[in-house]
Amino acid sequence: MEKREKELLRADYTDNRVALSLSELNLLVKETVELTMPQSFWVRAELAGINDARGHCYMELVEMGIDRTPVAQARACCWRQTWMRLAPKFLRATGEEMRRGMKVMLQVRADFHVAYGFSWIVTDVDPAYTMGDMARRRQEIIRQLKEEGVFDLNRQLTISPFCQRIAVISSATAAGYGDFCNQLADNDYGLRFVTRLFPAVMQGEQVEQSVTAALDMVHTCLLEDPGAFDAVVIIRGGGSTADLSGFDTLLLAEYVANFPLPVITGIGHDRDQSVIDLIACRSEKTPTAVAAFLIDNLAETLERINDCAQRVQHVIGMTLERERERTSRMEQRLQSAFGQRRLREDNRISDIMHRLSGGTDRLLLQQKNRIDSLSMRFPVMLNRIIERERHRLQLAELGVKAADPVNILRRGYSITLYEGKAVTDASSLQRGDNVTIVMANGRRQMTVSE
Repeated sequence: MEKREKELLRADYTDNRVALSLSELNLLVKETVELTMPQSFWVRAELAGINDARGHCYMELVEMGIDRTPVAQARACCWRQTWMRLAPKFLRATGEEMRRGMKVMLQVRADFHVAYGFSWIVTDVDPAYTMGDMARRRQEIIRQLKEEGVFDLNRQLTISPFCQRIAVISSATAAGYGDFCNQLADNDYGLRFVTRLFPAVMQGEQVEQSVTAALDMVHTCLLEDPGAFDAVVIIRGGGSTADLSGFDTLLLAEYVANFPLPVITGIGHDRDQSVIDLIACRSEKTPTAVAAFLIDNLAETLERINDCAQRVQHVIGMTLERERERTSRMEQRLQSAFGQRRLREDNRISDIMHRLSGGTDRLLLQQKNRIDSLSMRFPVMLNRIIERERHRLQLAELGVKAADPVNILRRGYSITLYEGKAVTDASSLQRGDNVTIVMANGRRQMTVSE
């Protein structure tokens, strides 16, 4: 094989009569690469793809232009023995695993395989470069949020001391969500919390889209019922600390900053805070820490209420005691005043009774004398009245007799009747009408001739 390789290197390929097989051509390229590029290189690139297979790590490297179009691409491979050393190193330093879209600095050497072609073999990685890029990106997002004037909006909200109704954004299967709910339910104070889960993807490339969609659902619930929730909790836990970069995006940060309810985060950062940790109303390291904060917040409110109740009870007790003492003093003063007043009233009533007794006797004597006087005058007055009334009756009787129609008829008067009624107007009679003429000694039937 070495002899053939040497022959290939010495051959004159400008001669059209010399033809190589593909494997021979690739072998020539392999030898050329090994001879001309024996050293390693540090290269900056973005991971367009990364995949573990049988312990080896295969990467797609890309360099993006200003308009985010690729200007260079290459394959890279990290063999199992090297990858087992580099992956934990990178995770310890950055808190994240290598993922698509991450900028990395890799130490590589050129390798050309006769069967598989060219690739870069990764021999080392510099986590500081990735950490610097992550920090730069985070600082750029923070700068833009401050320019928009929304960086402090959610942090300026006040978490209610009665915060019990919680909207939870988390993965339904995450262990951290279960720990969060269990800790709230089994708190030592017997406090009751009401939680509602809004499921979301909490790691990987879908974090931004999924969490913002969950926030939209919470906001829709608030429009239907403004008192539905007191706070929003975004938690993640129970798994790897990798793939947390989804929480360092401008769109998600703007959602959290502008949200009308206080947002509390507990997404498992052990080293750094994400952007939404910085702009949220409150940030805790883990879901259980968030639950502990909520419990402590409500327990503190309960303690303040109990303290106020004890103080009110104490004040009421002191007030009642003071009022009892004042009532006792007033009772003593009232008893003394009542005794004095009763004595005065008894004396006044006794005096009135004495005066009434004397006055009654005099009044009775006066009335008796008046009755005696009236008794003597009454028969004379009664006789005068009877005589006067008798004379008045006699005059009335004479008047009645003078007005009797019979007596009037005897003086020569008569009454003309037509159809049984007295005629008082001659014009009311017509020729031929039959009338009756009533006189003192009888009546005659007449007929009107004119």
